Amino acid sequence: MRGKICIVTGGNTGIGKETARGLAQRGATVVLACRDTQKGEAAREDIARTTGNEDVRVMGLDLASKASIRSFAESFRAARDRLDVLVNNAGVWLRSRSTTRDGLEATFGVNHVGTWLLTQELLPLLKQSAPSRIVILSSKLHYSGTMDWEDLQFERRKYSSMTAYKQSKLANVLFTRALSRRLAGTGVTVNAVHPGVVATELTRDFPKLFMKLSQLFLLTPEQGAACSLHVATAPELDGVTGEYFEKSRIKPAAAAALDEAAQERLWKLTEALVA
Repeated sequence: MRGKICIVTGGNTGIGKETARGLAQRGATVVLACRDTQKGEAAREDIARTTGNEDVRVMGLDLASKASIRSFAESFRAARDRLDVLVNNAGVWLRSRSTTRDGLEATFGVNHVGTWLLTQELLPLLKQSAPSRIVILSSKLHYSGTMDWEDLQFERRKYSSMTAYKQSKLANVLFTRALSRRLAGTGVTVNAVHPGVVATELTRDFPKLFMKLSQLFLLTPEQGAACSLHVATAPELDGVTGEYFEKSRIKPAAAAALDEAAQERLWKLTEALVA
C-alpha cells in the first residue's frame, strides 16, 4: 500500500480506527474523516506512534450534513491528486428518531444518504486513480432488513431503532450493487462487508450497562477491521466488485439486496434527496 492514499470515515474510533491503523501499517497515506476532529487527532497520534507511519491526517466530516460532505470532498480534491481506497466505515444506530441537519431521518440519512453522497463526490478522483477500491460497511442484519418505500424515514410508522438500522444496512448493499454496475470498465471496484458483531461506539446511544454486558460476547475492533482491510488491500481481489463479504469471504447477499429494480429505485430516490 506504499504510495497509496486512503480515506476511512469514522477513523477516530472502533473498527474505523483499527482499519486506519492496518492501512498505515501497510505503508499507506491515511486520512481520518471524522466528525470530532479532536478525537481524530488523538487517534492520529496513536496510529502514527504504533505504526511508525507519520503520514496520517485528520479532516472534518459530518455525514449528517450535505454541506459538510461537499466541503470535505472539495478540500480533499484541492489537497490530493489521487484516491486509491475509500472505506465508508462511519455509521450510527440510534435509540430514538432524530434528523440530520438536512431534515432526513438520521439512521437512513447518515448510513445511506451520507455515504452515497460522499462516494459520488469522490468518484472522479477514484476513477482518475484506478485501479482503486470502495469498501462499504454493511451488516449481517441486512438479511432481515426491508425497504419500506412508502415510509423510509419513519414519518408515519412508529420508529424502531432495529428496523431503521436493518433498513439502512440493506440500503448499503443495494447501493453497492447499483454502483458496481455504473463503474463497470472504470477500474474502480465497490464491495460491501460485514465486520462481525463488534464492541464499538456504534451503540453509544444505548444504556451503558447494556453496552458493558454485550461487550463480553463481541469481537474486538481489531478483529472487526480484518474484513475491511482484506477487501481494501488483498491483491487477489483485483477486479472483484459488487460483492458482499463476511469473514473475508464472498457470501451471497440477501435476496432483497439482489433485486435490481429495488437497487435502481433507491438510486433514483437518493439522487432526489441530495439534489
